[in-house]
Amino acid sequence: MNVQSIASGVIAAVNPMTVGSLQVSSGYTIGADGTQAPAYQDAVLLYIQVQPLSTRDIAHMDSLNVQGVLRSVYIGGTVEGVDRPAAKGGDLLTFNGQTWLVCQVFEAWPDWTRVAACLQLSP
Repeated sequence: MNVQSIASGVIAAVNPMTVGSLQVSSGYTIGADGTQAPAYQDAVLLYIQVQPLSTRDIAHMDSLNVQGVLRSVYIGGTVEGVDRPAAKGGDLLTFNGQTWLVCQVFEAWPDWTRVAACLQLSP
């Protein structure tokens, strides 16, 4: 049973779902000058639930020394943060005209994932 899909309908009455896009990290490429640049798969549109971080989440992110504008994002499906053994950076979310890096996975279930996303500078 997908409890998140049941709960999201009720939560959306108070905090509407947001249309966003997801770019899954596919590792990196090496430029001609030897610089490393992140690589991503093509963007996929999806609905997400964006919320502020809880007090416990803020304390957790502070202990990891992650700073910046952070949000808690609920996403249907699997999303990943940095995976060093697989040589992948975090996935990218784009919503409300801004790009966010998945910097921490708080909860990973078969049907949904809750992550901390950090606002990125616009190119």
